[in-house]
Amino acid sequence: MERNYQQAIAALNSLQSNFSVVKAARTAGTTLNLQSLPEMREWCRKAGYEPADFDRLNVIHIAGTKGKGSTAAFISSILSQYLAPPPTSAAAAAAGADDPSHGPSSSSHLHKIGLYTSPHLRSVRERIRIDNEPLSEEAFARYFFEIWDRLEAAAGAAGLAATDRATKPAYFRYLTLMAFHAYLREDVDTLVLEAGIGGEYDCTNIVRQPSVVAITSLGIDHVAMLGATVEEIAWHKAGIMKPGARAFTVPQPGGAMDVLQRRAHEKGVTLAVVDRLHPALDTLTLGLRADFQRTNASLAIAVAAEHLRVLGLSPLVASSAAHDDDGSQPPLLPLPAAFRRGLEQVRWEGRCQTRPDGRITWFIDGGHTTDSIEAACRWYADETRRSSRRRVLIFNQQTRDAVALAQTLHRALSSPAAAAAAARPFAHVVFCSNVTFRLGGYALDLLALNADGRAVDDLSVQRRLAHAWTAWEATDQPPREMNAGNEGIEPIEPNADARPVPLLPTDVQVCATIEDAVEYVRGLVPRVEDGDGDGDGDGDGDGDDGGILALVTGSLHLVGGFLEVLDQQHQQHQHQRKE
Repeated sequence: MERNYQQAIAALNSLQSNFSVVKAARTAGTTLNLQSLPEMREWCRKAGYEPADFDRLNVIHIAGTKGKGSTAAFISSILSQYLAPPPTSAAAAAAGADDPSHGPSSSSHLHKIGLYTSPHLRSVRERIRIDNEPLSEEAFARYFFEIWDRLEAAAGAAGLAATDRATKPAYFRYLTLMAFHAYLREDVDTLVLEAGIGGEYDCTNIVRQPSVVAITSLGIDHVAMLGATVEEIAWHKAGIMKPGARAFTVPQPGGAMDVLQRRAHEKGVTLAVVDRLHPALDTLTLGLRADFQRTNASLAIAVAAEHLRVLGLSPLVASSAAHDDDGSQPPLLPLPAAFRRGLEQVRWEGRCQTRPDGRITWFIDGGHTTDSIEAACRWYADETRRSSRRRVLIFNQQTRDAVALAQTLHRALSSPAAAAAAARPFAHVVFCSNVTFRLGGYALDLLALNADGRAVDDLSVQRRLAHAWTAWEATDQPPREMNAGNEGIEPIEPNADARPVPLLPTDVQVCATIEDAVEYVRGLVPRVEDGDGDGDGDGDGDGDDGGILALVTGSLHLVGGFLEVLDQQHQQHQHQRKE
């Protein structure tokens, strides 16, 4: 076997669980959780590690339902301001050494910052970052096969064939193990670690001594593994709390806060609630747009400050908007310039991302839960309400309750506050699969085996979505069967309304691939110029140039494939221009 990046990804993909295995796991529910950590510890030992080896990574552990990745990105960006300056900047560093607001002095700094998140958008390398940059393909392949070889050697010593599936952990566990290995080999001394699913039994929870713990906003997700109530989910998320490490969270819904506080008490952990937005956020522009990111940023400020305090690097940065579980609330301190830079410079693709593309402006968000879809809709509505350009949706969700998520989106953007001047939420709606390219299928890094392959091929999910959307707009409310599991609904042709309506119908399309969906939207621009279509967007001249405001949302698989398609098309266009 060659030892390059492509071969590493092909080998990694062989560790994915196929649809039948995932379906069986969901049926088994929480019973599988109990084996997770003992099994992960054993995989670590086979690779030559004990959980204690990871203590020197100084882990910031993050769990939650919404905002985990964004909060982790904010924290990593803030802490990157406290990295040791490169040798060429020594003089500049020395000049600012006496002013803690300018960042660390040359004798007080971090060495390397790891950031582990999931899932990835376009490249698996995105999951394992050092100083905010993904591992290079060369480094990824090297560390991947180092773990691969160690596990095969352990299997050989146990009398197992190297080709036996039992000689390797599943996809996410393997990546987690490989990430710990890479961070240790790279001498990382701070690791921002995002949990996968849950917390209590998540394979990242082999960490023994985090420096600080964060729990972002909670909601309903992964019910088969975590439970169907926010209280059950809060129990799992609180599992990352460890004695000796302070925990931070934000205001939570229902009884979730009571569960977090009870579990913190049981574990002897001080839980602080960041229930005030830091006032400095009113005077800076966050690198991640959308109003809800201010909550994530405030949590990140508190967590980063605590981490620096624990490491003894910058005690003057102890500024947070949190109160402890005893109700005490320290005064807010001015936000250091290093923190401000980190909050402004953060970049996180696929989350409230705007990408101009000729007369199309793409609004990209990988929201895939009810709450995150609602947040994405608020962001999109805020960004587009003053424009008369035509609104278009590209939507995909292959493994969750796709109709329920689409229903949430339709309701959110049909409200008077969100609808602006548009009669319908969108003039055009495109439902596509998560297959990337028309001819090449999936990009290698985006191959997903956990979806029902037959449903992907026959577009049954997309046709059901088209049926549902058309029915909602025909009746101004979801039909009764849409709230009952979405089973037994016969697909109908897009645009077939149940009865005549006074409003012009939305153009609803089903596309086999993400590339087809993008090409369809691109084709709308000349159609608008020719006067074809329903005429929405004509009027006040504010952006009325045949342009399009396109929202791309529903899944991270969609967003990753979409960005891959856009970049490939851009590269092809640049190549054609050179010719």
